[in-house]
Amino acid sequence: MSTSSRPIVIGLTGNIGVGKSVALKILQQLGARVIDADKIAHEVMSPGGSAYDAVVKAFGKGVLTKDGSIDRSKLADIVFTDHDQLRRLERIIHPAVEQRISDIIEEATEPVVAIEAIKLLESRLRHLCDTIWVVTASRERQLNRLVYQKGLTQEEALKRMAAQSPQAHKVREADVVLHNDGDLEQLQAQVEAAWQSLMAQREESEHNEDS
Repeated sequence: MSTSSRPIVIGLTGNIGVGKSVALKILQQLGARVIDADKIAHEVMSPGGSAYDAVVKAFGKGVLTKDGSIDRSKLADIVFTDHDQLRRLERIIHPAVEQRISDIIEEATEPVVAIEAIKLLESRLRHLCDTIWVVTASRERQLNRLVYQKGLTQEEALKRMAAQSPQAHKVREADVVLHNDGDLEQLQAQVEAAWQSLMAQREESEHNEDS
């Protein structure tokens, strides 16, 4: 466990449509500095961002909007139908995202930083984390959230779900598993219990350092 001079870093992951962003919001309410890796990716792909030029060079000007920004829906149509193209994008984006997140952790004054990233375990972000929390949900719940909350068609949702590694792979790597097939209160209770355990570990670690 990290020392008191550095925040504890939670890596929060899980497949698309399981409710990671809800769990992240609960962690923020509990006092964590939260980082949404997808938002950081959007930032580095924005005009002037560290990955913008490389993405345009790799995928062409056809992925740009009229104002010159990258149309993420057009880019998604390309990468979620071709695994090679997805890996190509990730090779460009991941290093830029990892560097930005590392900088945010260094600047953080909160006792805990939580990173939400769908590809956390497959990237070097994993090595920044002290503990891995995985959110899971049934396939039916995932599909329902993507269609009715995210506005995807069923075909689009199934395509994105198929592009990801099985949930079981992530669960095997988890220190904490959050089951999100119930309501918000059930998820909140699980997050709060895991948080309390983490704070107890931090307190014990600080006590041992002072002894």
